[in-house]
Amino acid sequence: MDPGETSLFSLIAKRMSWLSQRQKVLAQNIANADTPGFAPRDLKPFAFRQILRGESAGPRAQVSRTDGAHLSGRNRRADAADEARARRTYETSLSGNSVVIEEQMMKVAETQAAYQLTTGLYRKHLAMIKSALGRPTQ
Repeated sequence: MDPGETSLFSLIAKRMSWLSQRQKVLAQNIANADTPGFAPRDLKPFAFRQILRGESAGPRAQVSRTDGAHLSGRNRRADAADEARARRTYETSLSGNSVVIEEQMMKVAETQAAYQLTTGLYRKHLAMIKSALGRPTQ
């Protein structure tokens, strides 16, 4: 396994990618606010602990299946960036549309704040490395 895979920079890149994908999904929800029968979507939460555990665990041994009754051992969980239907909707219109603009706008603002926090973390970490190397930071 590449030692750089668990670096803060790779985790930040994954987080920023997830946040960008979430903004796209939320924008589609808002764009379809008047579409009959449309149900809002969202991404599965970014599971930082699971990503960290998965990357730091190293390569995993493959289990051989010697009997047909044994479990296959395959992980059936969906990818972290898979879209999922919203579980809780506060309103549903007569046309069957369950997009609540206020709820979607709150999620957009939450995602924007998380993106700003992540970029701030990236800048601070980069400035710390530059400082350790004796290079001027701006």
